Amino acid sequence: MKLGLGKLRDVLKTGSVTGTGEGKNEQVEGKNKAEKEEVLKIKNEENKPEISEGNEGHTMELKKTGLEPKEGPLSPADRTDAEKTGLIFFPAFDWAISPTHPEREERLLYTRDQIFEEGLMDLPEIAEYKPRLAEYRDIARVHFCVPDIKAQATTPHLIAAGSCLVLGDALMKAEVRNAFALVRPPGHHAMTVAHGNRGFCNINNEAILVEYLRKKYGIRKIAIVDTDVHHGDGTQEIFYNDPDVLFISFHQDGRTLYPGTGFINELGGPKALGRTINVPLPPGTPDEGILYVLDSLVLPILQDFKPELVLNSAGQDNHYTDPLANMRFSAQGYAKLNEKLAPDMAVLEGGYAIQSALPYVNTGIILAMAGLDYSCVREPDFKPGMFVQAARDRKTLEEVVAAQLENWKNRDRLVEAEVAKHGDFYSRKKQIFYDTDMIQEFQDETIRMCPDCQGYKTIDSHAHRSVNDTRVFGVSIPIYACENCQAEAREEYRKKISHPEYDYVYLQDKKEDEYRAYNTRTKQEIVY
Repeated sequence: MKLGLGKLRDVLKTGSVTGTGEGKNEQVEGKNKAEKEEVLKIKNEENKPEISEGNEGHTMELKKTGLEPKEGPLSPADRTDAEKTGLIFFPAFDWAISPTHPEREERLLYTRDQIFEEGLMDLPEIAEYKPRLAEYRDIARVHFCVPDIKAQATTPHLIAAGSCLVLGDALMKAEVRNAFALVRPPGHHAMTVAHGNRGFCNINNEAILVEYLRKKYGIRKIAIVDTDVHHGDGTQEIFYNDPDVLFISFHQDGRTLYPGTGFINELGGPKALGRTINVPLPPGTPDEGILYVLDSLVLPILQDFKPELVLNSAGQDNHYTDPLANMRFSAQGYAKLNEKLAPDMAVLEGGYAIQSALPYVNTGIILAMAGLDYSCVREPDFKPGMFVQAARDRKTLEEVVAAQLENWKNRDRLVEAEVAKHGDFYSRKKQIFYDTDMIQEFQDETIRMCPDCQGYKTIDSHAHRSVNDTRVFGVSIPIYACENCQAEAREEYRKKISHPEYDYVYLQDKKEDEYRAYNTRTKQEIVY
C-alpha cells in the first residue's frame, strides 16, 4: 500500500540530515524484501527463564540467563553526537485478543507495508534493531502478576516489553539519538496488580522500561507524556506515589470515554502531589487544541522539571478516523507534536484505524524523530482547516491549563500540607474494572509515610470473577527506599505468607532487585 506521496522519496533524498556512523551488532542490516515480509516468530519456551527447585524446601528460583544488569548501575553515555533514530517494528502478527477485536493481528499490517515500501527502514538516519524477550525479573519489577507472570505475559507481551529494553540500552549507550518502539500488544492500562487484561493491556511496557533504566543505569528523574486518546490510568497508578517520575496525560475527557479517569484533581500521592498532570480534552479537539496544550502546559512543565529522559506513550487513537474515540487529530498534527515534544523514546500504545490512520501517523512520527521533512505526509481525505477548535472548547482548555500550571507551581506546598494530614500510614481504597476479562477488583492501598524516603507500598487486592475469586497481597519497596523501610516491608511480607485468607503473596524489593511470589495453597515460593 502506498500513501500516494509522490514527493516522499525526493524529499528524503534532498532534505535528510547526514547520518553516518558504524552499524551496531544489534542492528538489522541488508534485509531483502522477503526478510522484511517475514513475521517474527519466537517459540514460547525459547530464552525464557527456567524454574528449578531451590535447596530450601518449597522455594523455586529462576535461573540466570546472562541478560541481567551487572552489579551497580552503569553510566549513560553522552548522546550529543548521536545522529540516528533507533527503531523496532514488532507487529505481533500471531497474537490477538480475538479475530475481530480492535487489538488484533492485522492492526499494524498497513503500517508495515507503508514503512517498508517507502524504504523508511533503509534510510541512513534509521537504525533498526532486533527485538528480544524481556526477562521475568523485568516484569516483576513493576507487576504483581496473578497467579504468576507466565499467566499474564505471553511471548508477544515479553517481546513487546523486551523491544523497549533493547532501545533503552541503545539510548543509554549513545548508539542512537532517540528511538521509537513500534510494537504491540500495548500496555498503558496495566497497573501494579495484574489479574488479567484491561483496556487491551496485560503488562505495562513503558513502566517496565522505566524501572529497567533506573536499575541498570541509575536514571532517576523521568518524564512520561501519554498522548493516547484514553487516559493512561495504569502508568499513572504505578508511579502515583513517586516524586521522581512526572506523568502527564492529555486524553479525551473521561466522562465520555474509557477508562473514565484522568481528571485534574488526580495529582499524585501525598509525597508526589503535582507530579501527575492530567488534561481531559473535549471530544472533537483538533490539532490546534492539542498543540495548544503542548505549548502552554506540557513543554513549560518539562523545562521546569528537567528530566533525564522524556518518554512518550505514543497512542494514535486521537486521529479523526479512529473508531474507538471522538477526536480530530491528523497525521500532520502527530508529527508536529513529536517534533515539538522531542521525546528520547516513543512507545506505541493505542490506535485502531488500521488503514486510514496508522500508516500515515507512523510515517510522520518516524520522519519527525529522524529530523526529516514530513510535510508531504497527509491522509487522502485530509484538507488543512477541515477541523476547527470550538470557542467554548478553547475556553475549557485555557481553564484547565491555567489550573494545572497553578498546581505545578505550588506542588511543594501541596505536598507539605498533605503530608501533615497523615500519621505513619496513608491509605486509599480503589475499585478497578477489567473490561476485557470482566473482572471487578477491589484494592486497599497503604503507603508508609516515611520521613527519610518515599516509603514502601502494600496492596490488598480482591478480584471477583464469574467463576472464582482471588485475593492477593503485595509489598513493594521502591528503589531508593531507606534501610528501615526495606526491613519493615520485608517483615510484612514474611508475616503475610502465613495468612490463609490470601491466595498469593508478593514481594517487590526494587532496592535489592529481588522479587518473590508465594502460593499459600502449595506453600511454594518463586524467586525472580
